[in-house]
Amino acid sequence: MSTIKIATFNVENLFERPIVFNFKDHSIGDEILENVDKLRKLLKYTNYTPYRKTRILNLYKDLKKYIIIREDRGKLFKKRGWAVIGVKANGSGDWDGFIEYKKASFSDMARENTAKVIKKVNADIACVIEADNRIALKRFDTHLLNSKYKHEMLIDGNDQRGIDVGIISKHVFGNIQTHIYDKKSNKTVFSRDCLEVEVKISATKSIHFLINHFKSKGYDMDGSSATKRKRQANRVKEILQNYNLDNDFVVVAGDLNDTPNSDPLKPLLNMTKMHDVLFLEHGNDMSKRWTYHYNDFEQIDYILVSSALKNHFISGGVERRGMYNLKKLTTNSNGTIPIEEQFDTVTHWTNQASDHGAVWAKFDI
Repeated sequence: MSTIKIATFNVENLFERPIVFNFKDHSIGDEILENVDKLRKLLKYTNYTPYRKTRILNLYKDLKKYIIIREDRGKLFKKRGWAVIGVKANGSGDWDGFIEYKKASFSDMARENTAKVIKKVNADIACVIEADNRIALKRFDTHLLNSKYKHEMLIDGNDQRGIDVGIISKHVFGNIQTHIYDKKSNKTVFSRDCLEVEVKISATKSIHFLINHFKSKGYDMDGSSATKRKRQANRVKEILQNYNLDNDFVVVAGDLNDTPNSDPLKPLLNMTKMHDVLFLEHGNDMSKRWTYHYNDFEQIDYILVSSALKNHFISGGVERRGMYNLKKLTTNSNGTIPIEEQFDTVTHWTNQASDHGAVWAKFDI
């Protein structure tokens, strides 16, 4: 019997991430992101009225710790030295530019803890959620994983903050397809991408990965995040129609940002020929399936496999020891969650590997 192990892990970026994500209380970051969105919408107006100019200036001053506005043509702001004192442009036609998020570097210990999780999981193929870029994947493998993975792939997605989905593998890639341009009713479907990658595990066998990071429940200004997740789940289901799920080895993996019983994920999770490996291993026991804790212990990270691959399933699980406060969280669960301890190198939320567990599954192929 030859075994192969696959995994998915939301690493919260490998080397740097927008400062706006560096809050322990996620609601603070969500409020900042909402204000950035308000500023972006104001900047699109062709006519900057006095009221709009005041709003643009005030929002920028509130946000300048977290963003940079790049001016490629013309000038948006009036400046005195380095200080911004007013809005010079009279509308979007007077200047060209974009909003860029300021980055905060990770500590060496945070990167080492991320690497520790990946080493403990010891997957042959790992989907990496919230990676910086393809070069970052290569650097991470070279410097922290001892060049364990020879192949990596990431295509810049639709998220303006630069959080993308990628894959690292001991095996070579075949066909690669991005879905960043997929649209439904003239709206972009995927918040990041549904990166479709063929991994050739032998001369005659491939595993086809659909790597995802669905729309978050946070930063939901217009209350549409559930609708977006359902649109994304439906599109992944459509893509799966291109495969023979009884014969092809297919994996849908990533952070789907919702629970197994949620309405948005029904189109995908109710497919009869796609199977959640954590359900295969633990049934409905959420005390063992949880991958994330905010207000509750929830599974929001998944490896779904086709019926063809399910027939080769050996075991699956979640590596949670890279999470900060793991022992405290599980001890205070009133006995509903088995007590676990984090790695002793995870000493603060700023150096945790991630606030997600890594999901893994092993197969005999």
